Amino acid sequence: MLRQYELVERVKAYDPDADEALLNRAYVYTVQKHGSQKRASGDPYFSHPIEVAGLMTDLKLDQDTVITALLHDTVEDTLATIEDIEKNFGPAVAKLVDGVTKLSKIEAMPESERAAENLRKFLLAMSADIRVLLVKLADRLHNMRTLHFIKSPEKRHRIARETMDIYAPLAERVGMYEYMREMQMLAFEQLEPEAYATITGRLAQLRGSENGQVDAIALKIKQALAEAGIQAEVWGREKHPYSIWRKMAERHVSFDQITDIFAFRVLTESIGDCYRALGALHTTWQFIPGRFKDYISTPKTNGYRSLHTTLIYEKSQRVEVQLRTREMHRRNEYGLAAHWAYKQGDKPDGEIGWLRDLIEIVDASHDAEELLEHTRLAVYQDRIFAFTPKGALFQLPKGATPVDFGFAVHTDLGARTVGAKINGRHMPLRTELHNGDVVEIIKGAHAEPQLSWLGFVVTGKARAAIRRAVRAKEHAEVASIGRKLFDEIADRVPAKIGKKAIRAAVERLELEDDDDLMYAIGANKLTDREVMEALVPGSTADLPEEAIPAKAISIKGLTAGVGFTLAECCHPVPGDRIVGLRRPGEQVEVHAIDCLKLANGVDADWVDLSWGERSQGAMGRLRVVLYHRLGTLAEMAGIFARNHANVVTVEQTQLDDPFHTYEVNLEVQDLAHLTRVLSALRASDAIAEAERI
Repeated sequence: MLRQYELVERVKAYDPDADEALLNRAYVYTVQKHGSQKRASGDPYFSHPIEVAGLMTDLKLDQDTVITALLHDTVEDTLATIEDIEKNFGPAVAKLVDGVTKLSKIEAMPESERAAENLRKFLLAMSADIRVLLVKLADRLHNMRTLHFIKSPEKRHRIARETMDIYAPLAERVGMYEYMREMQMLAFEQLEPEAYATITGRLAQLRGSENGQVDAIALKIKQALAEAGIQAEVWGREKHPYSIWRKMAERHVSFDQITDIFAFRVLTESIGDCYRALGALHTTWQFIPGRFKDYISTPKTNGYRSLHTTLIYEKSQRVEVQLRTREMHRRNEYGLAAHWAYKQGDKPDGEIGWLRDLIEIVDASHDAEELLEHTRLAVYQDRIFAFTPKGALFQLPKGATPVDFGFAVHTDLGARTVGAKINGRHMPLRTELHNGDVVEIIKGAHAEPQLSWLGFVVTGKARAAIRRAVRAKEHAEVASIGRKLFDEIADRVPAKIGKKAIRAAVERLELEDDDDLMYAIGANKLTDREVMEALVPGSTADLPEEAIPAKAISIKGLTAGVGFTLAECCHPVPGDRIVGLRRPGEQVEVHAIDCLKLANGVDADWVDLSWGERSQGAMGRLRVVLYHRLGTLAEMAGIFARNHANVVTVEQTQLDDPFHTYEVNLEVQDLAHLTRVLSALRASDAIAEAERI
């Protein structure tokens, strides 16, 4: 564990103007607040934040970040508050500590929701200041280093899985490859212990027998570059166990069949030297076509820059070589952290393209599972490069389509896509893009995202935007039905209803606006009586019963006091011939006589039933197929309103242009009433089909 003076000296070494007194106060504060708390290893708990602060000094981060690392667990695990932090260390540190703290209060959630909610809070917090992410990644890395001290195998496995699924990919996306590799290796050890032991054992054997050869290859590379007049630093390294295991799984090969276990790094003084060195290596040894990548001219989204090539060395041995400048190397290993240390100005580096996309996904996601799906899509996949007709470059995951490309350029462009040209040719929207494709999006003035696009888009941004648009459209359609029903309700109120009365009703019902009111009516979240009372308080008190449609059903043939339910499978309504199924300890289940589900009632007593005199408010279920034209949904709603059928629920079940299929649950008086509604629907030019389910 770092001593107090050692931590201060580390910060002062790269930031002579750092406030030594403030750093000392933060060190003492975390020791005092955590007091006698212990970690699973038996070490004092304060050793953890101190080590995390040490990791921040390794990255040469500013004093506010180092202090945040020291204090990052105090609000969650001690009696300290954000107000205490602000009073003692200032608002900037308090804001950072609060951002890190918000990520930790999720342990009681189910596993999938916990991971997703963690990611949601993570993204929202780091959108304000990327240093929150840097502290959290260091926090997770140190926790992974001590994970083996936790006794519960289930807890170790959960933490390792969360690290592999979320934290390691995020470290990669901000370019912190050293953190990513170590996290993956430590998580791999917990998740696949047998595979980890086997691969590390084989690597140890190989290291003993091949280490001399690695040094010899590095020397040969350096000599070849020196002969070309290029001064460079060259060394070899083995790929880490998780990388080898993943390659074995992807290629379905054994350890012995992996030919590029060792890779070599070449560090030069300039970009020009990188390309000259590449030419010298390709002149000396044959390179493998398809294995060359130029990340200098087209960097990865996280800023990674390097040249990658694979050479055929002696005895057909494959040798992977990465060439970069020394400045690129530091940026590549520590990514945004390295950039932060040397950035100009005081603006937090939060304006990053992929980060903006993830924040947009957070806003669009409907629930935790959907968020996790979208962000994994955004974080994980390998990339391809595609161009606009004007030459702008966009990186997309493999398998991306023109629709993904449109959303990558701009959300509005993706939403209005109606067609696409790939390399000058009209192509289907589901066409998979390839490296170097030039994509021109054809947009329509009134186009909107289609539900069917979810069948082929692959980016989280596109999926989130499409789902958001579809939900908004469904909301508008339900609200449209609600407006029709509202007019019918308003006609029964003994007063003229204007905008003022509607605003007052919205307030009484604690809704946001009149659109929310119409949606609540269309979705049957409010009864007619509730709406009438909200519009004119007291208006329903003296009304006769028939003024507000009754929702009571009576059945003849049942013993007094015996409960019953109307079967969901056939939705019988007064006028249907009915029969009851009675099972011990259950309510009688009422079916239409021709219901196919009656065949399942062999274990029940059959009861001959008939409808009573007071049988209003029965539920009829319809399947209605509308033409996809402007106003057809409103026409359907108008038919229901004119025939005094109360809509309970509306669900769009199929979208197959030019038709939209809906399932509608209606409150009707009896079979004759339902038949009139069906006849009116079938007579309408807006409706292709209407049938009772």
